[in-house]
Amino acid sequence: MFYHVKELQFNARVSKPDPKFASLLLEQFGGANGELKAAMQYFVQAFPARQPHPDKYDLLMDIATEEFSHLEIVGATIQMLLGGISGELKKSAEESEIMQLLDGKSAKENFIHEAMVNPQFFALSGGGPTLTNSQGVPWNAAYVTANGDLTVDLRSNMAAESRAKIVYEYLLQFTDDPYVKETLRFLMTREVAHFQMFEAALDSIQPNFPPGVLQSDPRYSNTYYNMSNGADVRGPWNEGPSPKMGETWQYVHDPLRQVIETNGLLDKEIEGTSRTQESVEAMNKQLSEERSAKIEAAVPKGENEWSTYPQNGY
Repeated sequence: MFYHVKELQFNARVSKPDPKFASLLLEQFGGANGELKAAMQYFVQAFPARQPHPDKYDLLMDIATEEFSHLEIVGATIQMLLGGISGELKKSAEESEIMQLLDGKSAKENFIHEAMVNPQFFALSGGGPTLTNSQGVPWNAAYVTANGDLTVDLRSNMAAESRAKIVYEYLLQFTDDPYVKETLRFLMTREVAHFQMFEAALDSIQPNFPPGVLQSDPRYSNTYYNMSNGADVRGPWNEGPSPKMGETWQYVHDPLRQVIETNGLLDKEIEGTSRTQESVEAMNKQLSEERSAKIEAAVPKGENEWSTYPQNGY
């Protein structure tokens, strides 16, 4: 159950109107890395976790709800940055004073020119936030990723928080308003906090690598193919132990030669790892049984209900 509290989570403020920055800030209102995307992504991901992973359901719903509150903060900031524009646009029966608001004819013409980047922002919205990005592209459900496997979804969420954080970091470079900067820093900081929450939740699921259930083929899991000409470039991504599985990277200087000599890799031998095809098959079976058994035990057969009442002491 959602319950709206009129006070914002963070007291958003602006020192003066700034329609140009308001247009930029739409990225975090209706953009691919914005607050609505995050809220809907975690909200959708929570459903399959409800019964088999109630603790992760609670985490996802809590953060999804906070993201909705961040969406409200961004929307409120956009509205305040638009200042008196929405009121001026209503003066259709007389000469609008928007020209004075924009410091004369040249400023008005410049404003109209810049509005053409996203004409819907003012021409259709009447001076309010729109569910689009800064270019006027409508918000799209394709922004949301939900794969139904927590180890996959949590990694996707960590990436989403990283992208949102860097957008706020970039936006901070385009405003001089100290109040707006304060709000953006708060929102940016919460992305960092959420990243850590998702990382901790992922660590609590063991084993969690590789993502999903099925293990990787030991013939190919630690092979690095040199697909560039010139000097060989080496690093921890292609020499020494692999970071997650501890297998020794096998650097292939001439991939074409290996492909030819191994019959298109079908005859490639296992190198640099203690894993075998047999151990992989055994792990696949064990993990499949564990994961499916946990879900089957959590989801009742036949009649089912989502909630019981009362809850939380009420």
